[in-house]
Amino acid sequence: MSTADTFAPDVVRSLDRLLKARSVAIVGASPTPGALGNSVLGNLVRHGFSGDIHLINPKRDEIDGRPCLRSIDDLPDGVDAAVLAIPGAAVLSSIQALAARGVGSAVIFSAGFAEGGAEGLVAQAEITRIAIAHNMIIEGPNCLGLVNYVDGVPLTFVETPGARLGDRPGIGIVSQSGAMAVVLGTVLMAKQLGISMSISTGNEAASGVEDYLAYLLDEPNTQAIGMIVEQFRKPKHFLALAEKARVAGKPIILLHPGKSSAARESAATHTGAMAGDWQMMKTLVTHAGVVLVDSIEELGDVLDLAIRAPHIGTGTAVLTESGAFKALTLDLCESLGLALPEPADHTATALRAAIPDFIGVSNPMDVTAQSLVDPDLYRRTLIPLLADPAYGSVVLAIIQTDKATARLKFEPIIATLKALRAEKPIIFAGLDDGAPVPPAYLTALRELGVPYFPSPDRAFRAIAKLATRVPASAHDLAPAPIAANLPHGGVIPEYRAKDLLGPIGLPFPPGGFAADLDAAKQIAAQIGYPTVLKAQAQALSHKSEAGGVILGIADEAALIDAWACLFDNVQAYAPDIRLDGALIEAMSARGTELIVGARNDTHWGPVILVGFGGIQAEILQDVRLLPPSLTKPEIVAELRALKSGALLDGWRGSPALDLEAVADIIVAIGRLLLGTPAIREIDLNPIVIYPRGQGAVALDALILADEPPR
Repeated sequence: MSTADTFAPDVVRSLDRLLKARSVAIVGASPTPGALGNSVLGNLVRHGFSGDIHLINPKRDEIDGRPCLRSIDDLPDGVDAAVLAIPGAAVLSSIQALAARGVGSAVIFSAGFAEGGAEGLVAQAEITRIAIAHNMIIEGPNCLGLVNYVDGVPLTFVETPGARLGDRPGIGIVSQSGAMAVVLGTVLMAKQLGISMSISTGNEAASGVEDYLAYLLDEPNTQAIGMIVEQFRKPKHFLALAEKARVAGKPIILLHPGKSSAARESAATHTGAMAGDWQMMKTLVTHAGVVLVDSIEELGDVLDLAIRAPHIGTGTAVLTESGAFKALTLDLCESLGLALPEPADHTATALRAAIPDFIGVSNPMDVTAQSLVDPDLYRRTLIPLLADPAYGSVVLAIIQTDKATARLKFEPIIATLKALRAEKPIIFAGLDDGAPVPPAYLTALRELGVPYFPSPDRAFRAIAKLATRVPASAHDLAPAPIAANLPHGGVIPEYRAKDLLGPIGLPFPPGGFAADLDAAKQIAAQIGYPTVLKAQAQALSHKSEAGGVILGIADEAALIDAWACLFDNVQAYAPDIRLDGALIEAMSARGTELIVGARNDTHWGPVILVGFGGIQAEILQDVRLLPPSLTKPEIVAELRALKSGALLDGWRGSPALDLEAVADIIVAIGRLLLGTPAIREIDLNPIVIYPRGQGAVALDALILADEPPR
């Protein structure tokens, strides 16, 4: 059972009884070193937990000098949190007893519930039921608990250092995997970063990642949030929270496995077949301002920047000490899409005056080994680079070599950074990972707000991820939704789909629907020959396979023959299908074919797919997924980002194509999706795009809609 519909806003308020617990019961307390209950107690003592601690063990009167209760029934009323350090078989009865004593929350370490088969699933469902009935927060089962470093509340058996966050900016960790939460915490502590809270959610019987994210967004000590999520149980709620985080300036950095997992069973259109779950998730979460990363290492690196360089901008200047590395940097940053602008004229002039003649002015700039004899070189080069508005950050890619060399470089760099107190982010990246750099230098850099990376590659990847995060103002110009009245549910055939889509601005060939041959003749006479004839029925979503499309009808005599042939073809293909009639339309001029599809995913909401037609979409996967709220300029940029996007702006003498017209179509589809949630899918295949200024036309249209409620 998902917690999405059961806990909603109340869960955030009552999470205090778990995350800021002032009284804790340890069910399964033990004097044995290494036992889970003993480790929980050790953490509470180490963190200086000042609240009441109730130990429960039916065989003990005291543990480590502390009194021990024999049963949950002996607890006082209203304990905030209980930690269940007991076997899975005893969990359900313990949750029932805790609920009866008015305990506000419980942490369940034990596994073997929903992940363990049918019996475990039933037991977990009962835990959920009890939690709902008693307004009780359950963390887990199958989790490692939590640590609140702000208030000193460690409800975990993993040994954790007792240091409080203090006045440092904090990172919140929310992870479905307890092990990965611990790993990320270790990574961040090694970077000397502060953690506000680390929470593992496990099976999420009665609280999930979205609930804890909502809490952390309002937690004043949390400045950034790192998440490791294998499955969002409330995706639309997560997207709403991501928007809130973006507006609040609290970046969410997300690691979400699943690139290679099979997509859901495709639905009626191309969109369902080509828009996999992970790609859909990526499209929507990144548009909501979330930074999506590919590894734990990258998650830690981007969080480092998010805390120490939160206002990093686009455009990076690089100072290095190797000409060969300069070329490598250009290659890597181009592949990452990380801009390395050349110095502006005034910057180049200032740099030229600041450096020896044998050093060239460029970006990246190789200052050679000159700094070993001229340590003030760092200061003189940094001043003009920091003043150039084209640079949102400066990377010092420094060769460290050994302790003696490190001293000659780090000390003047640190002195320069102290003197400059730059508002613009400066990032230190060692070229030689593993060089014996004294830790005191790294601490000094970090205290100045300068992230240290053991390799420039990692620094560039992290900068590229964070600097391209969608800004808070991105949706200010989002088009207004359009609400449409759908004729019925299920497949809406082409002629009815075009009746619905035409009035909102989608261009179709001239023509109309004919229920009989006489009507077809009248329409053909109005639009002129040659024409195309297309069979129409709700049960015939793929007309070509049934011989339901006849092209190049030259005159009325050919139309009469084509009408009979069309009905005969469909009858032979599927005798049970009864045609409503046929669409008769003007033959369109040839052009470049695109496909545009849309899918309103049950879990994530609407997304639009655009790509080149034919094998480029089906085999080469030359498609882009777009959120429905993009503006025309954003859509044009996405079209150019297709693998074959260069063809759209003209290629080897071919004309540039009318991207604005395609963008208008996509804007209209997005507005319709946002305003008409009953639409499940839309398929426009193909759209023919003509040279710039000549527009585009959708040749076919199909809509799949929910059945209206009875």
